[in-house]
Amino acid sequence: MINESTKTIVCFGEILWDIFPKGRKIGGAPFNVAYNLNKMGIDARMISRVGNDDLGKELLEKISNANISVNECQIDPNHDTGTVIAKIDQNNEAHYTIVEPVAWDFIEWKDQYVNLVKNTEAFVFGSLGTRNNISKQTLQKLLDIAPYKVFDINLRPPFISQEDIVQFMKKSNLVKMNKSELRQLLDWIGVEYVTEEKAVQYVRKYFNLEAIIITKGSKGAVYHDKDNYIYAEAIKVAIKDTVGSGDSFLAGFLAKKVKGSSVNESIENAISLGAFITNSEGACPDYSLETFEKFKTSHKL
Repeated sequence: MINESTKTIVCFGEILWDIFPKGRKIGGAPFNVAYNLNKMGIDARMISRVGNDDLGKELLEKISNANISVNECQIDPNHDTGTVIAKIDQNNEAHYTIVEPVAWDFIEWKDQYVNLVKNTEAFVFGSLGTRNNISKQTLQKLLDIAPYKVFDINLRPPFISQEDIVQFMKKSNLVKMNKSELRQLLDWIGVEYVTEEKAVQYVRKYFNLEAIIITKGSKGAVYHDKDNYIYAEAIKVAIKDTVGSGDSFLAGFLAKKVKGSSVNESIENAISLGAFITNSEGACPDYSLETFEKFKTSHKL
């Protein structure tokens, strides 16, 4: 049953354990978005799949403890819960080895998703969760009924299909990508990169997108729709790690957008939440909305 008192956003794809040298943390880009949306007061739902193993049970327990529904998360009797071996380099950048096949590669269609996805304010998905045909077919059905589709490209070599990504772009309303993904996309469609602004404008028009967001880490972000071209500077903070910073940015943006805030307010919230998470350890640190709002006020753009 959808909670009528708040806005609902559905995220689809991988949920997993990031295995770091110092221990493991819950992760997966779509879940990172869902987790931070929940912290922003959104009823975030996660369509995914975990194994019938100890890691899966612990994941479901942590999701539930974070006040996120586990009703849409399937349990796979044959495949292990997803894991990623993560290493942090000298620049605090994360590098990943993504294990396959795992439970989230086999997300099955469930009729119970229809009403949920039809009535959601936004449906968030990425490219990694489609590396297996089972999950990809489920996603394609969900995209047919989702009213507002948000594609976080999130390229993770070697799990990249040019054909799939181009098709998903054409089905999306809002797309988020980083600068290197923007260049890759231009290369795929045979367009030379001249300037960032021209590249962003061309991609939005080429794919008939309502809006496009380019995240650039310490160099801020760009938002473009038919009426706006906005560059937002990053907030300077001490970087603990960059894991999930782009995911939290998207969560911060959507949390404001679906509540009817202006583009500028939504971007400001996105920049602030991205900085806040970068200033913390891991993609899903324990925090309250009040703590974030204090950070936002003290780091006003």
